[in-house]
Amino acid sequence: MGSQVLRLWLLTQSLSFMVAGGSVTALLIYHHLMSTTFGTFMLLVFITNISGAIGVLSTLAGTILIEREWVVVMSNGQPPEVLTKMNSVIRRIDLVCKLLAPVFTGFIISFISLKASAVILALWNTTSVWLQYWLLKSVYNGIPALNESSQRGNLKLIPSDPWNNSSIIEVNESSICPDRRNIETEAPAWKMRIIEKLSILPCFDAWIVYAKQEVVLPGIALALLYFTVLSFGTLMTATLEWKGIPAYVIGLARGISAIVGIAATVVYPVLHSHLSTLRTGLWSVWTQWCCLLICVASIWVRNGITSAWMLMGGVAASRLGLWMFDLAVIQHMQDHVPESDRCIVGGVQNSLQSMLDLLTYIMGLWTAGAHVIFVSNIICSLVYHPHISCSKTSLSLRQAAHKDQLVGKSSLIISKKWLFPSVYIATMLLLEQ
Repeated sequence: MGSQVLRLWLLTQSLSFMVAGGSVTALLIYHHLMSTTFGTFMLLVFITNISGAIGVLSTLAGTILIEREWVVVMSNGQPPEVLTKMNSVIRRIDLVCKLLAPVFTGFIISFISLKASAVILALWNTTSVWLQYWLLKSVYNGIPALNESSQRGNLKLIPSDPWNNSSIIEVNESSICPDRRNIETEAPAWKMRIIEKLSILPCFDAWIVYAKQEVVLPGIALALLYFTVLSFGTLMTATLEWKGIPAYVIGLARGISAIVGIAATVVYPVLHSHLSTLRTGLWSVWTQWCCLLICVASIWVRNGITSAWMLMGGVAASRLGLWMFDLAVIQHMQDHVPESDRCIVGGVQNSLQSMLDLLTYIMGLWTAGAHVIFVSNIICSLVYHPHISCSKTSLSLRQAAHKDQLVGKSSLIISKKWLFPSVYIATMLLLEQ
């Protein structure tokens, strides 16, 4: 079953990007189609977007399988720092590839042509799929625990009587959402009606599983960080260009930001060895917030160039805390989510992050104008991000209370109540409990 999943994932990913590369190549070669044959032009655009979306979706499925399932299975029975190092190395490889891919593409476009870049993309996905499959298959066959974990997952979905439809439904429901029956028996009538209406939504059971997890608060905190323009995305790049920053300077700032992110994967294991996972995430998210204060300060700088440099510098520096927080939340989920729910929780987590990322662009359309980035800076940095940090702080304090360490740990935060009022309120509520 595991090898079949690998083949399906890699085949779908490779074919999707091949089709996308071919359709983009056709659009670049026959650039006159928009004026001559508009229907064909729109068809190629449609194929490009759909195949690209399918490719990204299949890549996401593979990422969930490896980062949420395989890594945990391979680290079972090993010291805790092994999982930390594996997560850091995987994230480092991911960030290095994201740094180098645009560089290589830029060289191809500059020294060959734009059409050649599309052709090379399609050829690369055709040839690299075999290397990916060989590497992943070697890992799968070389670690028996992966096959055993896959077989345990399959047994949960196999009904005891294949001819009895009721048993099939019962097994599938209990395996997908074991907490749903508890909700149905314990919830009042009005809640039952709401649940019944919402149950027609796709993957509703998966969202129930996610909501019942202990890690739901850190997961939501991580997802909320995607609802921001304080990253080198489309909105921020457009604003920097509007302020007169040359493209090569923006590219250089992006490179520095990526290097800082890679450095975070080196710092995280060191910090984690001296602190717990939750406290590492807590320090990371507050470090990110402090760096983003530079971006907020840039709003009141009259010199446009200086303001842009402060904005880029603050965002680049904040990547250190961002990626350490990402690693901390992922490891927290790996440690506390049951084996049967890992992929479900990982899928819902990525769906939530994608939805909030989409809301960023909707916000950009709603507040159309070059000044949108500055308004978003105030919203995200002065209001939004502190509440994310306070959510993480509250969870950390709650776990500290379980270890009878709350009074000593909270004294420092209470003494700073003038600086972090939300943390102070959360601490006092926890002390009253």
